[in-house]
Amino acid sequence: MHSDDYVGWLALALTPGLGARTAGKLLREFGSPDAIFSASLTALEGQRLPAAVAQALHSRQALSDAAKELAKVQAVGCRLLTWDEPEYPARLREIYDPPPLLYVKGNIELLNRHTISIVGARRPTPYGNQMAERLAKDLADRGLVVTSGLARGIDASAHKGALASAAGATIGVLGCGIDVIYPKENKKIFEQIEQRGAIISEFPLGSFPAPQNFPIRNRILAGMALGVVVVEGQQYSGSLITARLAMEFGREVFGVPGNATQPSSFGPNLLIKQGAKLATSWEDVVEELPTPVRAELMPVESVSHEERSALVEESLAPTEKPLYGLLSVDEACHVDELVERSGLSSSEVLAALFDLELKGVVRQLPGKQFLKVLL
Repeated sequence: MHSDDYVGWLALALTPGLGARTAGKLLREFGSPDAIFSASLTALEGQRLPAAVAQALHSRQALSDAAKELAKVQAVGCRLLTWDEPEYPARLREIYDPPPLLYVKGNIELLNRHTISIVGARRPTPYGNQMAERLAKDLADRGLVVTSGLARGIDASAHKGALASAAGATIGVLGCGIDVIYPKENKKIFEQIEQRGAIISEFPLGSFPAPQNFPIRNRILAGMALGVVVVEGQQYSGSLITARLAMEFGREVFGVPGNATQPSSFGPNLLIKQGAKLATSWEDVVEELPTPVRAELMPVESVSHEERSALVEESLAPTEKPLYGLLSVDEACHVDELVERSGLSSSEVLAALFDLELKGVVRQLPGKQFLKVLL
């Protein structure tokens, strides 16, 4: 499509009070943005639009705003994608209110690959972060594209996990303009995804990450994917909204079980109670996918996590083994407690922990707290 052909689509997105669902209804009724903006006020009012929206469309003011927006789109180096173009995500087109227009940065071909969305808490536990990262890497290793919302917490861990896979790819779906990096601490991940994945948004450039944007964004996460994996989320979290949307759209829903005493485990544990598939490994996700999809995925030699842990333990030095055995993946242990329980001196414990960190099997948290890395 020629760049000027996007002006009408942009004008719909920029018309005040006109959401994706109503814009979609008008497009189906009139056939094109041009036909909508050429329609009489009577014809527009006949679509039961609010008077202000009908008047805004009839005034065609948004068309001049759209021309300015198109110039900005070209300046920031992203492209536009309408729902009638072949590159538009086919699964997203199936839902009842797909965004008529997407802003895209990065590899547009990924939008029609097999994707799994991983979502969860913005303030996760260390266990939640590790599970999201491990699942994302393992799924990406097998050729699935990992989709998430580029938020802090589980989203960031999911993107990191996919990027840690040699051939992995990931898509970030934003609740703000595609030129807005939010949160700021994800700037590096944002840049990596631009290089090795794709970033998409339905919101105009410069759109602030307003709270109401995220539930709107979540339908894209649910709609694009074969399934949604929830890794931690409290009782009224956005993760549960995404999971419910996925159920409505006929997608698979997975819950990573969590500690029942942690509020952040409420969401996935509830979903599992209600019939979502319990997921503790990539196998749990892949075995629920349609047979043709499974046949397309890359076979990767499978070593269980227990086997990996046993192999790690065998390779450890005598002072490292007892410390590794004392640590757990879901509850951090302070260095003083390790000294007390291991029977080693503080200098021996610190030296051994340093070596375990270098080997990538132990992670240090603030305050001299240590965790075993989930392998």
